[in-house]
Amino acid sequence: MKIDILSLFPEMFDGVFTESIIKRAKEKGLVEINIHNFRDYTNDLHGNVDDTPYGGGSGMVLMCQPIFDCVNALKTEDSFIILMTPQGIPYKQSIAYDLSKKKHLIIICGHYEGFDERILSICDMEISIGDYILTGGEIPAMVLVDSITRLLDGAIKSDSSENESFNNNLLDYPVYTKPRIYEGMEVPEVLLSGDHKKINEYRLNEQVRKTKLNRPDLLEDHHE
Repeated sequence: MKIDILSLFPEMFDGVFTESIIKRAKEKGLVEINIHNFRDYTNDLHGNVDDTPYGGGSGMVLMCQPIFDCVNALKTEDSFIILMTPQGIPYKQSIAYDLSKKKHLIIICGHYEGFDERILSICDMEISIGDYILTGGEIPAMVLVDSITRLLDGAIKSDSSENESFNNNLLDYPVYTKPRIYEGMEVPEVLLSGDHKKINEYRLNEQVRKTKLNRPDLLEDHHE
């Protein structure tokens, strides 16, 4: 997979993309990640990429030209273009799975007061990672890349990804390790039984219990 990210602050990605699973996936050749400063594509003599909004209002709006030109220089027939924006569809695991099957992702990070609406014409999807406001789209883009990269074949063990939260619209079951008793708190006896059928039943019941408690909205889409 190839991922190209458009950002005004490319240095923000340095630490995130050089550690842990993403680093190993890059070293294995599973993913290629490139960061592009779309300020390099502006035709403005002063290097501007934004301007005041028509109709008045506070803040500055990102202009079409630098982003259009940057995307056009990168896109191919395999490209899928994503705009990170608070007005996008809520991001969830099923979207991460779908995106992990794409050959080439182009992710556009916003900043300032927003985008010229015409930029949407070159995008295939708008994505939001939550109902809150961030300084820009860089951190949301990092979330996408992390969640997608770990789903690529060979990035992590397949059984690790299959047993994670949200894969069946349920939160993950509780897990324990040594010691068996810590400050009076004991590991559930069923996990020590060696009976895998009972263990699986316990874990599913715990998934449902945790989901009812913390994310009851997920149960609407759950199918046992």
